Amino acid sequence: MTKNINDEDEKSGLITGPDGKRRCFWAGSSDDYIEYHDKEWGRPVTSDTRLFEKICLEGFQSGLSWLTILRKRENFRKAFHGFDLEKVASMGEKDVERLLQNAGIVRHQGKIRSTINNAQKAIELCEAEGTLAKYFWAHEPHHMERPQELTYEVLMTLGKTPKSTEISKDLKKRGWSFVGPTTVYAFMQAMGLVNDHVEGCFVREECERERQAFERP
Repeated sequence: MTKNINDEDEKSGLITGPDGKRRCFWAGSSDDYIEYHDKEWGRPVTSDTRLFEKICLEGFQSGLSWLTILRKRENFRKAFHGFDLEKVASMGEKDVERLLQNAGIVRHQGKIRSTINNAQKAIELCEAEGTLAKYFWAHEPHHMERPQELTYEVLMTLGKTPKSTEISKDLKKRGWSFVGPTTVYAFMQAMGLVNDHVEGCFVREECERERQAFERP
C-alpha cells in the first residue's frame, strides 16, 4: 500500500479520517479505501473463494494501485464467475479473448491466463491439502517472527518476508504464476495471516481480537 502523506503522517504512519478516527496512512480519505481498511484488511479469512479471489487480484494489482483493483472488483467477480474454482478452471481460449475485450477489468493477457491456470492448480492443491484455507493458515507466521512493535518505519521495510518467500516458492513449484513474495505478502496482510495495522490505528486491536478468537482450519 502506498500513498502520498504529509510530515505528520509520515512520522506516525497514521492519518486522521473525515470521521476523526486514526487509521493506517494508506487508507487516506477515499470512501472505498476507508471501508476496505476498516472492514476487510487484516481480518482473518477461511473462505477458499475469498482466498483465491484475493491472491488473483493481488496478481492483477502488480504495477497498479490497489484502489484501481478495488474499484473494479465487482467487474472481476462477474468476469471470473465469482472466483468459483471449478468454473474458472474450466475457462478456455474463447473466455480469454472475451475478457481481453472487457474494459471493466485489467486487460492483461498474462494475468487473465494466470488466473485460469491458478484455479486449476488450486484445485490440485485442495486435493493434496484439503482446502486453500488449511494450506495458507498452516503457513501463518509464528508470533516470534513478527516485529514487537509495528511502526510505520517497520511496515515500510516488510514488502516481503521469509514466510511469504517460502509460500511463493512452494506455490511456484506447484505450478502457480504471478505469486511472487511481495504479492504473497500483500495477500497475507489482507487475509489476516498477519496483523499489519500500524500501532495506534483504531482497527489494529479489533483485528487482533478477531485473530485471537479465530479458529484456525
